Amino acid sequence: MSAVNFELKYPPFAVRVKNGDGTTMIFDVIRKKWLVLTPEEWVRQHLLNYLVTVKKYPASLIALEKEIVLNDLKKRYDVVIYNRQLQPFILIECKAPYIELDAAVAEQALRYNLNLKSQFVMITNGVADFVVDKNNNMVELPDYN
Repeated sequence: MSAVNFELKYPPFAVRVKNGDGTTMIFDVIRKKWLVLTPEEWVRQHLLNYLVTVKKYPASLIALEKEIVLNDLKKRYDVVIYNRQLQPFILIECKAPYIELDAAVAEQALRYNLNLKSQFVMITNGVADFVVDKNNNMVELPDYN
């Protein structure tokens, strides 16, 4: 299943892709490196572009795929946006466009947030997304300011 066969809700942008050793790669502007283009990475890169260009989050406050420890298990979150005080502000879990955003996906993100204690948690598959605040109320994704 091709990563780019999905119509996403985020605006299109000048995606940098290349082929290397039979693998399609996409350039990650936050980490400044080429990554294997998977359906989940396609979603993540579109979301990152949206966060920086539309929502105006500084790229310097965005962390990607960092390790956390939950109950002695090592896990990796997808995206964390920090506030100006460098505290977790938004935790984001990205899934491939064909993955349903069900209770299991929400529970995964909320488990990660037990550790991070961000003010907002977002799950997205690029087609739909859900954002909850620290009181578990459904909200819109806030702009940077």
